[in-house]
Amino acid sequence: MTFNEGVRADSRRVRTSGGRRGMAIGGGIGGGGLLLVVAFMLLTGQNPAGLLDGGGSQPQGEGAGVDLSHCQTGADANEHTECRMVLTADALDVYWDGAMAEAGEQYAMPGFEIFTGSVGTGCGSATAAVGPFYCPADSSVYLDLGFFDQLETQLGARNAPLAQIYIVAHEWGHHAQHALGIMDTADRTDTGPTGDAVRTELQADCYAGMFVGAAAGTVDPDSGETFLQEPTRDEVASALEAAAAVGDDRIQASAGQEVSPHTWTHGSAEQRTRWFTTGYEQGTVRSCDTFAVATP
Repeated sequence: MTFNEGVRADSRRVRTSGGRRGMAIGGGIGGGGLLLVVAFMLLTGQNPAGLLDGGGSQPQGEGAGVDLSHCQTGADANEHTECRMVLTADALDVYWDGAMAEAGEQYAMPGFEIFTGSVGTGCGSATAAVGPFYCPADSSVYLDLGFFDQLETQLGARNAPLAQIYIVAHEWGHHAQHALGIMDTADRTDTGPTGDAVRTELQADCYAGMFVGAAAGTVDPDSGETFLQEPTRDEVASALEAAAAVGDDRIQASAGQEVSPHTWTHGSAEQRTRWFTTGYEQGTVRSCDTFAVATP
């Protein structure tokens, strides 16, 4: 998916930090990232306990983060992944400001931090191994750009621009759920294909689809141009591939494990792509109510 070259990026929107890569720290991550801690265990055979450490402490050995000073325009976003993240955040803010207003709620921007290796959050500390995640305690999205390479090398999806945008939009979807009070009522320990944990993740996928479907009509208030060009069929396919790749059944199968639906917390590949498509095609918060159907 291509940004219009004339749109302006605000690099101040995104925080950056650099931890000591590979440190065995982590935190009780709330809200659910695209990669589950258990998925990391299945893929690598490592015990995830060393990756998670509830608390909220900051990573030791913190260094310089990713440089965003060159992220000024849509042209920069089309060339550099880190700049694509900046403009994706800008576009998501504009989109959700309108979508929240339609839902009768006021939008408050989430924090967005690009980190390297490890990061301290309001939910504890985390390493990059847990994948992108949203922390409701500090209303922030966290992302290590190295995940995009893992998406391709470990999970078999294309590391394409719209796949990257989908991942960030999914986490923004968790912020929308938090703002709408959905996270407060969902039982995240309720696993399985129809459990609250899966319904929560599928709804975030649907919200991501909403954004992608409307992105070509979302206008940058500074330039007056739309942020993004209309996605091609192949670009949408890359987002669907990413959604399928992080399905619980795909992750379990790729790790050589038995596919065990009762353990699912994010949904199957079929569920994730179907709900992304629902949001993409129908484009309303109401259409994304995964809690209102018997079988999501």
